[in-house]
Amino acid sequence: MSEAPLVTTRIEHAVAHVRLARPEKRNAFDDHTAATLAEAFRELAGRDDLRAVVLGGEGKAFCAGGDLAWMRRVADYTDDENLADAAAFQTAFDAIDRCPVPVIARVQGAALGGGAGLLAVCDVVVCTEDAKLGFPEVRLGLVPGVVAPYVVRRIGPGQARRLFLTGRILDAAEALRVGLVDEVVTAADLDVAVEKSLAEIALGAPGAQARAKALVRDVLEAVDTEARALVARRAIADARASDEGRAGTVAFLERKDPPWRT
Repeated sequence: MSEAPLVTTRIEHAVAHVRLARPEKRNAFDDHTAATLAEAFRELAGRDDLRAVVLGGEGKAFCAGGDLAWMRRVADYTDDENLADAAAFQTAFDAIDRCPVPVIARVQGAALGGGAGLLAVCDVVVCTEDAKLGFPEVRLGLVPGVVAPYVVRRIGPGQARRLFLTGRILDAAEALRVGLVDEVVTAADLDVAVEKSLAEIALGAPGAQARAKALVRDVLEAVDTEARALVARRAIADARASDEGRAGTVAFLERKDPPWRT
């Protein structure tokens, strides 16, 4: 009998629903789950029929952090093995971060450690009001190394220092305040809120959304003020010259729906 999948993907109405599928482990991360998640997002990035991805977790938790069996195993790793393992985890987060379509995180229950790090590589994060989120690694003598670049980018260095150093577990309201999540709803309204975000995404042009995602990364990665200004000028120039840009402008002036909404 084949083993149950670590990650499932279902595509419906141009939306890919990707779920961590280890509910008995509260969807805890290990190296196999990270590799499977990376592969799922690489495959989705190659499709031209998607408008969005919804990332969630089966069962009561979104992702409760590191799998205990994996943590015991890596405790005996050599330095080279630890670096290779961290690089594999980075591949998973980078694949989500660079997914060309908008990614919505659908969060319930715990999102801790790497689970909270997943939120930082999603474009929209919706969570239930009873969710618990945070980076408790220091309480285990560890650090949130792999997710740090994404988390610092999302919530800023000040909040990252506080949360990384204390290991504080946030409730949903505080996670909203610090910027780790975008919307807090009741459990009954979670899917309604996700559908609302999907409807908003459907109003935009898919090519423009892919360029907008890349624009944010390019601005942050630019080495100086002039490089950032060049990135901005190039982005709008390319958008205006694109088929979508021309069609969208004409539709707006003629008070018609653009082609991606018809």
